Amino acid sequence: MPGWLEVVIRSFVSLVILFTVSKIFIRKSFTQVTYFEFVCGIVIGAILALGSINLQIPIAYPIMGLLIWGFIPYFMGWLSIKSETFRNLAYGRGIPIIKDGKVLEDNMKQQRYSSDELLKQLRSKNVFQVADVEFAVLETSGDISVLLKKDYQPVTPKDMGIKVAPIKEPETVIMDGKILDEPLATIGKNRQWLEMELEKIGVAIENVYLGQVDSYGQLTVDLFDDKLKVPSPQQLPLLLANIKKCQADLEAFALQTNNPTAKAMYEKNADEMMVVLEKVEPYLKQ
Repeated sequence: MPGWLEVVIRSFVSLVILFTVSKIFIRKSFTQVTYFEFVCGIVIGAILALGSINLQIPIAYPIMGLLIWGFIPYFMGWLSIKSETFRNLAYGRGIPIIKDGKVLEDNMKQQRYSSDELLKQLRSKNVFQVADVEFAVLETSGDISVLLKKDYQPVTPKDMGIKVAPIKEPETVIMDGKILDEPLATIGKNRQWLEMELEKIGVAIENVYLGQVDSYGQLTVDLFDDKLKVPSPQQLPLLLANIKKCQADLEAFALQTNNPTAKAMYEKNADEMMVVLEKVEPYLKQ
């Protein structure tokens, strides 16, 4: 067999095995990889390089080495799930470095973590003053998890007592100008409905790069031509405006009539409509 052909075959076999190993054994992003797993990756790369071009080495040897070095991190991950002791020994645990706004210098020295590194990590999380931090932990990956003091945490609608609509994952129904029938069926819609919604905004399906339907049934689209502007969905604002108009009309009718029975009826319905408005307004606002 010619040498160049053997190199091609070796390289192809190694890539197939590497792809299989990475899909089965490695399920982490690069930022979550530990130092040991990183070293294993380097060793696997060296095995692949040597096994692909060094024709004096039998191809079974690099394949065997690749499987072993790929299985080791997987086995350690499985064992760490079963044993907390092994997990702490192999991967370590988070170390507190700030508590009640004070830096724990002993833990910093123990982890050989400098003040400059600490401040840099805090700035990356938009924290510029150590005193604002309630608690901070140095994770095994080298990142810092920060809990700000209550006074410095962002205000949420719950803190202000404001009800907001729940958010669910939108369904992508158009991609690259093609309709995706399965997501449409998931939300109980069909192609006819989609074509009607596109007709309302004056857009053809083949001109849509991406189309999504939110949990309220509103369609938003992104066109291939970025210069074209598409109007935002108006179903929910129109519904809110109609409810407000109905409530205002009932109050107006109550003021205009001189019939006590009719006035009482209009006022009662206006109050009930106001209750409905207060309940649905957080869900209809955009």
